[in-house]
Amino acid sequence: MMTEIAPERNPHLAKILEFGTSPWIDNITRDWFVNGKLSELIALGVVGLTSNPSIFSNAISSTDIYDKDIAAFASKGLNSSQIAFELAKYDVSAAARLMAQIYESSNKQDGWVSLEVDPDLAFDSPGTLAAAKALHQELHIDNAIKNIMIKIPATKEGLGPIEDALASGISVNVTLIFSLERYREVYRAFLRGASRFAQDGGDLTTLKSVASFFVSRLDSAIDPLLVQRGRPDLVGTVALAQSKMAYQAFLEFQNESESQELLAKGLSPQRPLFASTSTKNPDFPDLLYVENLIGPNSVNTMPLGTLEALVDHGNPRKESVLEDIEGAIELLSSTLSSLDIDLVEVTQELERQGVSSFSKAWHALLEEIEKKIANF
Repeated sequence: MMTEIAPERNPHLAKILEFGTSPWIDNITRDWFVNGKLSELIALGVVGLTSNPSIFSNAISSTDIYDKDIAAFASKGLNSSQIAFELAKYDVSAAARLMAQIYESSNKQDGWVSLEVDPDLAFDSPGTLAAAKALHQELHIDNAIKNIMIKIPATKEGLGPIEDALASGISVNVTLIFSLERYREVYRAFLRGASRFAQDGGDLTTLKSVASFFVSRLDSAIDPLLVQRGRPDLVGTVALAQSKMAYQAFLEFQNESESQELLAKGLSPQRPLFASTSTKNPDFPDLLYVENLIGPNSVNTMPLGTLEALVDHGNPRKESVLEDIEGAIELLSSTLSSLDIDLVEVTQELERQGVSSFSKAWHALLEEIEKKIANF
């Protein structure tokens, strides 16, 4: 069942949703609840929201709207990390309430809001699982809010917690996926977790998950290598090629007997979510990583600037994620290796950088909170 399209929605957002790709916003700030921005985006056709440590760091550091709460929590003896999570939980819960109608009308496919576990736990399996369970419990008290996903990084150490969280009935947004190999491992973990949940008597219709495949950062890493090796014509093509192959892997999983058995019992597939879809290269079309990755059962989460570009001048193409698969295969399987570019090595480094970036943003946020407390 697809999310219903209201007549007042932006036609470009309505079209991308009609073609099977749910437009989510990759940002949150408390200002949006005060000035009505999030409600406006929902009215336009945004049907989900993602957050990450960098987003919350920017939000809390750039305004004084959180200061009153910071002071109140500090007076109760909470440390900076506890305060940061209290602020984030409030914002995410408020967003989830605004998205609740979308969640119900879309058969629980959309209307999701995501909150990430402490990024310092990315290589700590027991710590990640404990944090995911604690966040889930705190955010779903009395089951009043049902549409919050817990984000878990797709490090090697994160695969076990991803499976275990799903097995315990927690809907998970798997984040920081940079390679096809890791994407396949993530989907296997999803199937194992869902199977265990069903075996324990869980209702599979309530269990949802997305796999966040990071796009633009790959081109940012590989494009300079392509130029160095005399192939500037390939600049801006590798990230799309890999994303399309991830979608092919997603389709292949749907045809496997294990998936079909679980789908028959009410499980929804773990949708591929294309993240990091703003263009970092000013020479690229601003919707390069949106209009070329449209297909059924997918999500594209966009920063505000990219979303506004889609609203303004989007031109969605049906099933564009299925275009030129042969070219994508050739590029990834032979062309890059002939240029002595090791895709595995590049994506492993991107994962390390991604985890480090979120951790640094988190600690910058904690330092900002501590500074605010010192000035009260």
